[in-house]
Amino acid sequence: MTTTSAELRSGKGSGDENFPVASWLIKPRHRPAILAFYEFVRVADDIADHPSLPQAEKLARLDRLEDSLINDGGAEPQGVALRAIVRRHGLSSKHAQDLLSAFRQDVTKLRYETWDELVDYCSRSAMPVGRFVLDVHGERHSTWPANDALCAALQIINHLQDCAEDYRKLDRVYLPLDTLAAHGIGVEALAAPKANPPLLAALHALTERTAILLCDSHGFDAQINDTRLAMEVSVIQALAARLIGLLRARDPLSERVHLAKGETALAAAGGCARALLHRLTRLAPASRRYQTP
Repeated sequence: MTTTSAELRSGKGSGDENFPVASWLIKPRHRPAILAFYEFVRVADDIADHPSLPQAEKLARLDRLEDSLINDGGAEPQGVALRAIVRRHGLSSKHAQDLLSAFRQDVTKLRYETWDELVDYCSRSAMPVGRFVLDVHGERHSTWPANDALCAALQIINHLQDCAEDYRKLDRVYLPLDTLAAHGIGVEALAAPKANPPLLAALHALTERTAILLCDSHGFDAQINDTRLAMEVSVIQALAARLIGLLRARDPLSERVHLAKGETALAAAGGCARALLHRLTRLAPASRRYQTP
């Protein structure tokens, strides 16, 4: 293990994600902390998903990342950089450590029996990302339930989009086995070039459960004090809603379930406008807000 883990990266960066990572909407003073967190998480994710690393080496590298995060003298640059950020801003390393727990699980657990198991995974693989961003902005912990619902929805959208690729490349299946069984199929259906009707029905059922999670995050942007972060959250919600629409209409095994640039721009503009409208409504004097014609 002579190389740093960053040298094993897939090449995927913040601009390749489904959802914005510290976009221009975020205040410049907050961007370095969020991007340092992203780089740490990206390296850890790429270790867990590496197609040829032995399981033992993956776990050892994740341990090295954690050591670099919490102890002086660590050997992984992304851990060292995030440790400095965390200490400088008085933040907790727990969010990053929770994510490492999820990535270790990715290495050792290839199947999920139930929806609850999947959401438990999301509680460590997705929810800490939003919580860290909220902490960087000094937002209240009362925003966490809405954050958690949104982050879980984003994570499961990714799982649904990539269900065939995860199975074919990593033999990893996030789709709950009980949902597949209820539709009379097993994971082998993911190997087909096109989803058969039972698999498509199972995917649609999971999409609807994900849509409920997204609905549970309604009003999240209005709970956030920082206007620019509220706009970013609203944009992410708008993008997620568009992707859920695609998952309802398309087969992720044979069709593209990603937004084109124009669709992304349109959803982003709508999300920004919605967040600003919420701010104006919240700030308007009560007598004017509730005045009847």
